[in-house]
Amino acid sequence: MRYLLPVAAALLLPLSASAQQPSWNGAPVVEVQLSSFDFTPSTIQLPAGKPVVLRLVNKSGGGHNFQAPQFFSASVVREADRAVVGNGTIELSGGATTDIGVVPAAGSYRLKCTHTMHATFGMTGRIVVE
Repeated sequence: MRYLLPVAAALLLPLSASAQQPSWNGAPVVEVQLSSFDFTPSTIQLPAGKPVVLRLVNKSGGGHNFQAPQFFSASVVREADRAVVGNGTIELSGGATTDIGVVPAAGSYRLKCTHTMHATFGMTGRIVVE
């Protein structure tokens, strides 16, 4: 019986450590511009396992979105940004800018704008995390 308490405490330590949010102070900002009909850069390079802030800037007058559901589901999204990411799609009205904090997982992920015909006209890209 006396061994149960230390064992229970040891089992709880990893849970509390994994629940901690990373420090976003000093996280690099990676800007991605959305325009008609382009992502700049079209290939976004991110470091695996390190906090990064994606700054999404819509340079056009019309709306666009940044859809990468596999990327967002594999990443840890900053708690304050989870509602904005929703189902892996971030909507931006014309001229809007938003910052999304993520800790990306290694892999290569597809990116596109799902507004009518935008991907057809070339608004696609890739997120490469190494």
